Amino acid sequence: TQAVTATGTINPVITVQVGSQVSGIIKALYADFNSVVKAGQVVAQLDPAPFRTVVTQMEASLQNALGNVARARADLSLQKLNFDRAKVLFQQQLNAQQDVDNARAAFETSQANLQIAEAQVKQAQAQLDTAKVNLEYTTIHSPVHGIVISRNVDVGQTVAASFQAPILFLIAKDLTKMQVDTNVSESDIGGITDGKAATFAVDAYPKQVFKGAVIQVRNAPITVQNVVTYDIVIGVDNTDLRLRPGMTANASIVIARRDDVLKVPNQAVRFKPALVKGAEKSGGPPGASAGKQDGAGKGGSSEGGRREGAEGKPRPKVWLRGPQGEPAPVEVKTGITDGTFSELVEGELKEGDEVIIGIEMPKGSSGSSLPPGFGSQPSQRPSTGTPRGM
Repeated sequence: TQAVTATGTINPVITVQVGSQVSGIIKALYADFNSVVKAGQVVAQLDPAPFRTVVTQMEASLQNALGNVARARADLSLQKLNFDRAKVLFQQQLNAQQDVDNARAAFETSQANLQIAEAQVKQAQAQLDTAKVNLEYTTIHSPVHGIVISRNVDVGQTVAASFQAPILFLIAKDLTKMQVDTNVSESDIGGITDGKAATFAVDAYPKQVFKGAVIQVRNAPITVQNVVTYDIVIGVDNTDLRLRPGMTANASIVIARRDDVLKVPNQAVRFKPALVKGAEKSGGPPGASAGKQDGAGKGGSSEGGRREGAEGKPRPKVWLRGPQGEPAPVEVKTGITDGTFSELVEGELKEGDEVIIGIEMPKGSSGSSLPPGFGSQPSQRPSTGTPRGM
């Protein structure tokens, strides 16, 4: 199993911020931390007195505008009668043309005044509706069913909604469905797709492993000090409500898995016997012996130890114990790795073969011929000259 590890934070799937659209003083709170609320339930009340005063003022303005409309209509009726009378008198040659023109102008002015008054009524009505809406905003309702996970105000506190709505409550819609938000490096993102299995652990339950699956690989990059990461969302069931928002999760995302395969320790793949390596460089008999052993491991060809893979790079080797205890190389091709073991794709190895992961030196040996990491103090190792296998 090959996996990518990452650290993330547990969050609710949907979190709603409940704010106030108007400014005022908190008069009452009807929800607290961990309160279960329903959609439409009243959770807070601002002082409505100033907003009621504004509503009363807007109602008076509307009545005034309606009175102006009635006066404009009465004036329009009078000017229409004067205009009609002036036209009749003009036809009877009892007044001048100027009198008719004056009457027409007065009549048309009255029509314009009526339109202005009617527009003022609409404006006053809109202001009244706005005042009523603001009055309704003083009663704050929960928009969703959920649990209050944060309360940011107290009774008597003043909230100001000038440029941004102040956040009063933070409500998680459903705590039975949680998600882990993790950041994965760009070098590991290639093997992660939706649906990949994942496990994680939290400090609160160190002995329990929680299971989940990748539900989203977000494309938006996150760059911090020239390091690019991507947000991976892992969905997890939280029916028992043991996981809480904000917990730190150490996640492991499985990107590849092989069943019923041979595996070889990574130590064996990294191991290189220094004595054989040094003899090959000097061209002495130990190198020739190692070349023969290498060739025997690859069908008797002396060039077997220098075969290259498809990429043009030397293929890795593991070393077995020969008949007389000497290291014998076997070329292998490895697949996925979990950091401890690697999948064996090709190679003349079978289950149960002992591979060399280090050499124990006898007492008194300086151990200078060993590669770094394989030396030991004489007092810490038994006095045996045989390779240490697995």
